[in-house]
Amino acid sequence: MVAEWRTVLTDVATRIRSRGPRALPVTLGACAGILLLQLLQHLHGTHTWVERLGGVYASLPWWQALLRTPVSVFLPDPSLPVWGLLLQVVIVFGIAETTVGPRRTLAVALLATLAGTGFARYSLWAGPHWPPGLPAHDLLVRDTGPSAAVVALGVHVALRYRAWWTVGTIVLAMVVEVVSLPNLAGYEHLAGVALVLALFTRQVASRGDHPAARHPR
Repeated sequence: MVAEWRTVLTDVATRIRSRGPRALPVTLGACAGILLLQLLQHLHGTHTWVERLGGVYASLPWWQALLRTPVSVFLPDPSLPVWGLLLQVVIVFGIAETTVGPRRTLAVALLATLAGTGFARYSLWAGPHWPPGLPAHDLLVRDTGPSAAVVALGVHVALRYRAWWTVGTIVLAMVVEVVSLPNLAGYEHLAGVALVLALFTRQVASRGDHPAARHPR
């Protein structure tokens, strides 16, 4: 796995050396947005507006969830320390942005988040008796944050570099998470990963890509 990521990290370092902070507009913007939203959601006068702009729930109409998704990706859980979230974003978003580009990074992050939202709605509709359903009380919570995007981006970059051991490790970790402790976040992580794998499989099938390792840029 270390050998797989040597090329990735070399490309990241080269990109950052050549462009400096300009190589990380999405990552820096995401961190700034997380910090701002974390501050605003703890202020009495702005908490309600933060909820209206980025608070996504499985019970919301689809159109409201779609409108709130761009903000919800960067809206942290108020009960968790924000520094851990920032560290994930800096590392994973930074690697993704400097290897696959800012537009693809944003696209994968948004699509993975939407995949997780879609799973929550399916599970609420299907109920706990239809796999992989969850009890209603596990679904009627605020469904925000970049964790699904982070996991999906990690898999996306690994696939682009043909880092198969890394892909397998991430997928296995997500499966173990939902088997050992079934929860909405774990299933949403798997939904994001499944989406990335499906898109990659479709791309390989349509282009006839050779499975040998190569640089994505």
